[in-house]
Amino acid sequence: MAKLKSPPASVTSPDAELESGQDTLLGHLNELRIRLTYIAVALLVTTAFSFIFAEPMLQFLLGPYAKSIGGVVELQTLEPTEGIETFFKMSLLSGAFLSMPIILYQFWQFVVPGLTSSERRYIYIFLPSALLLFALGILFAWFVLIPAAVYFLANFLGTIFKTDWTPSGYIGFVLRMLFWIGIAFEMPVIVYFIARVGVVTAQSLREQWRFAIVGIAVLAAIITPSIDPVTMLLTMAPLLVLYVLSIGLAIVGQRQFERSVAIE
Repeated sequence: MAKLKSPPASVTSPDAELESGQDTLLGHLNELRIRLTYIAVALLVTTAFSFIFAEPMLQFLLGPYAKSIGGVVELQTLEPTEGIETFFKMSLLSGAFLSMPIILYQFWQFVVPGLTSSERRYIYIFLPSALLLFALGILFAWFVLIPAAVYFLANFLGTIFKTDWTPSGYIGFVLRMLFWIGIAFEMPVIVYFIARVGVVTAQSLREQWRFAIVGIAVLAAIITPSIDPVTMLLTMAPLLVLYVLSIGLAIVGQRQFERSVAIE
């Protein structure tokens, strides 16, 4: 009895694989184009909406300056376009802030198909934690650091210097402090994730505490351009607390890393 031959296994030609890869790449690029279009439209709408509130927001940001000198303040424009440039920058930044939920959602929709369930779980933890810490940093900067720094700078040698700040100088100073303090407050989340992948350990963070204090002092000096020690110490205090919190989170991340290595 003749033995039946099994059908030949299907072989994918190199040309077919190349074409499939090109189709996948084109699909990703098309998806990216759609997401970027949504983001651009959202930015355009929120920025146009922010034009209505740009002037009240500028008045709001002048609050610490007005309190520091005990009266109504007006910023001096030194160039013909400085006022309108500040107005448009404020509107654009406000629009970017208002559209941030849409931007994050579009980013999530683009990357989520390629993530595993474990990676999705970490992002679910990371994003809310990062946003919360950033918001806490902004609140701390607005209610504690900025009033102290502005008061010191506005009244420094008041019998000799007359304070007369420009829109770009003052508004830029306030926005930079808000942003960088918000970024600095991300320390615990960042430390957790680099401990989770085995880059640092809680023990190394504890042993290097002296270097950490020096680094935090340098960071505080960079973030707060005012030279008064009070503002610098006010900046250092929460960062030191966050460093201690980071050590605790590093313990959690390190244990998870060790478990994942043991499983593999």
